[in-house]
Amino acid sequence: MGGFVVYESRLELARLLLADFDPKVRGIYAQPFLLVARVGGRVRRHVPDFLLLSAAGTAWLVNVKPAARLRDPEVAEALAWPGVLAERHGWEYEVWSGADVTVLENIRFLAGYRRPGVVPAEQVERAWECVRDGEQLADAELRLAAGGLRHEARPALLALLWAGRLVSDLTRPLSGESVLRRPA
Repeated sequence: MGGFVVYESRLELARLLLADFDPKVRGIYAQPFLLVARVGGRVRRHVPDFLLLSAAGTAWLVNVKPAARLRDPEVAEALAWPGVLAERHGWEYEVWSGADVTVLENIRFLAGYRRPGVVPAEQVERAWECVRDGEQLADAELRLAAGGLRHEARPALLALLWAGRLVSDLTRPLSGESVLRRPA
């Protein structure tokens, strides 16, 4: 969305980075509203951590909690009833506790290339025109550098990965051996 979204923990920040990287997510709202409902004979209140909206109009509520806290019956109960309310409204509901460490580290790294202007647009477009589907990152850098310094060609390729114009297997650490693909 191009703006700052508040978060209260590093775990919430991690979920935000994944949402920002997800091409289906078109809107991210932190602590979007207060839910109030009568549950088990008592009035309950809860503010979800995030509301995510997709381009297709799908909405999902996200609550972020460390996995160890989910074993606490009170925490589990407090997170269950917002899911019931979300589903009644036709929304998705997610209690998120973390992601694959390598995927998250790769996305954190790529996030440095998410802002327009960090890499000049003409360099990004030149990289897009030059990259070959299925080639390794190091080979693309070498060809793109055209006799210059390989590391100077890298930012444009990383910006294309962040933007989803190129994809690679993010379950493995990004390296010169990472294979670049054009999405279908």
